[in-house]
Amino acid sequence: MSFSSCFLRAPPCVSPLRVDLHTRPPITNLCNTRASNNSHESTKIWVLGMRQRSSSNFLGGSRTISIPIPGTMAVHRKSSVVSALWLANSQIAASAFTWGTVAVLPCYTFMVVAPQADFTKKIVASSIPYIALAILYAYLLYLSWTPDTIRYMFASKYLLPELPGIAKMFSSEMTLASAWIHLLAVDLFAASRQVYFDGLQDNVETRHSVSLCLLFCPIGILTHFITKAVSRKTEHGTR
Repeated sequence: MSFSSCFLRAPPCVSPLRVDLHTRPPITNLCNTRASNNSHESTKIWVLGMRQRSSSNFLGGSRTISIPIPGTMAVHRKSSVVSALWLANSQIAASAFTWGTVAVLPCYTFMVVAPQADFTKKIVASSIPYIALAILYAYLLYLSWTPDTIRYMFASKYLLPELPGIAKMFSSEMTLASAWIHLLAVDLFAASRQVYFDGLQDNVETRHSVSLCLLFCPIGILTHFITKAVSRKTEHGTR
């Protein structure tokens, strides 16, 4: 086969009979040269889990053979699935954060703009916002729960939370989204039940305290207590 390849694709490998050694350079063996080139062409290349081999035959044609490497394609497929899951969880966390915030804004708006209106009292007294936030929180908590959650929450030997463990637990976007929904539900409950209805019962101004409860709930509750104390003192002074 090699002899036929040399005969068809190259000059004969036999040197001429009459050779002037002083004027003509030595003739290299073309068969050996082509054999070495073929060995370089058949070098194996590893690209994205495929092994490629280039070869040529004696008719002058060439071809490239791609051979899959066992195990590598499974790794790439697994990494793509993990990336897709991470992207889906990130989108769910962002959507829950946005829609949870938007859902509580009407309640705060009505309590500030029209605190004495009947429809405001009905909206604030409804349990639907708390049920919706509770369901959303439970769903996010389920998605964010990992085997290490309990270990992060009770990291000390006394089974008490520690700041480094809580920081690791809240490094996930899903956990942050669930914590935000938790805060929204608790803040709305405090603003409506503790501040708004208590102010209506005692005839105390609550709009400033309700506004603070949206982002700074403890400060809003404290402001409400101070407002009640000042209002009572003012009423006793006028009497």
